Amino acid sequence: MRILHTSDWHIGKRIGRYDRSDEFREVLAEVAEIADREDVDLVLHSGDVFDRPTPSVDALQIALDGLLSLSAGGTRPVVAIAGNHDSAGFFEALAPFMAGHGIHLVGDIKRPDEGAVLDIETRAGRAVVSCFPFLREGKVVDFMSEASDWYSRYADKLRLISEAYATEAASRAGTEAVSLLVAHFLVGGSKVHGHGAPRGERELHIGEAYAATAEAIPPGPQYVAMGHIHAPQKVPGARVPAEYAGSLLELDFGEAGEEKRVVIVDVEPGLPAATRSVPLIGGRRLVRASGEWPDIIGRDDVHEAYLDLTVETAGPDPGLADRAREEFDFVVKVHADYPRAEIDHQTRAGRALDELYGDYYRDTAGVEAPEDLMAAFRSLLEEASVATP
Repeated sequence: MRILHTSDWHIGKRIGRYDRSDEFREVLAEVAEIADREDVDLVLHSGDVFDRPTPSVDALQIALDGLLSLSAGGTRPVVAIAGNHDSAGFFEALAPFMAGHGIHLVGDIKRPDEGAVLDIETRAGRAVVSCFPFLREGKVVDFMSEASDWYSRYADKLRLISEAYATEAASRAGTEAVSLLVAHFLVGGSKVHGHGAPRGERELHIGEAYAATAEAIPPGPQYVAMGHIHAPQKVPGARVPAEYAGSLLELDFGEAGEEKRVVIVDVEPGLPAATRSVPLIGGRRLVRASGEWPDIIGRDDVHEAYLDLTVETAGPDPGLADRAREEFDFVVKVHADYPRAEIDHQTRAGRALDELYGDYYRDTAGVEAPEDLMAAFRSLLEEASVATP
C-alpha cells in the first residue's frame, strides 16, 4: 500500500498584509499531482487544515477543493484530523457531507470503538487508521481504564490514549490489514526553533506543558503520521516509523529556507513502513536579509520573496519603509539597525509620561511626534488617571 502523508496546511494564513490564497491553490495542486504520479492508495492529513477555527469562505473553498482533488473523485480515501488551529466541532459537522467523497474527517477525541479507529478500504487492501486529533489541556477523557486516569497530566494522557487506540487497531487489523496512526501533538525533542524569528506553530501549544514523550508513539502502528510541527523531521525516539510531514508553505520567517515536502509511505501488513520525501516547490519563499542597503538590493534572492529586512543605517531613517516598498514588491517587515545611545534610566525619574513618549517616538521614528498624536496620548493619560482609584 502506498500512502501520501501531508499536514499543517494552515489555509487562510496571511503574511503581513499579503493574502496567500493563490499560493495555497498552487501547492495543493502540486500535492494532488504528486498523489496521482505516485499512484497513491490512501492520503493521511495530520491536522491544521485551516489557520483559524472559523475559516473564511475563500479558505474553506480552497481546503475543500484540495481534499476533493486528493480523493480523485472518491476513488482514493483521505483521512484528516483536526489540529489545534482547527475547530473540532466544525470538522464533525462537515464530516457527513464529505464522507460520500471518500474523505473521512475526525475532529473530536473519541473512544477507540466509537469512531477513533477507522476501517478504510483502498485499492491495495484494508487499512486500520487510528485518529488522534489535537487534545486540549484540561480536557477530560473518560474512556481510560481507570477513572483516576481521566485527569492525568497531559503527557500521560497522550500516552494512554495512544495505547488504547493501538490496542483496538491491533485487534481489528490482525495479519490482513495495515495499521496506521495519524496524530497531532508535540513529541519532546522535536526541532521547534525559528532562529530568533516567529514560526507558524501557535506558541501557546508548543511549550513544555503540551509536550509528550516518545512513549506516546505506541509500538503497534506500522507508520505514525504526525502533525503540529512545521519543520519536516522524523519523530525523535519513536519505536516505529513516525514523521512530521511539516507545513506546505514557509508560513513565517522562522521557517525561511525550510524545504517543504510530503511523505510517501510504502507499507505491507505486519512490516515496518518505508518512507521517502517528495519536495514541494510551490509558493513564494521567505527571506530575512540584513546589511547595508546596497548589499541587500544586490542579492539574488530578495526580489521575488517575502522580505524581513534589517538595514544598517547611521541613524533613524523615517523614509526607509517607503523606500523598501518602492524597491521590492513583498516587504513584510523593515527595521533600521543603527547605534543607539545608552539610556540613563535615572533621567526618567520624575519626568512626565508624555515627555518619555515623545523621546521614544523621536528615537524610533527619527522625527518629532506629531502634535495631534501627542494630544491624543495626553488625553488617554488623563482618562487613565481619572479611571484609576
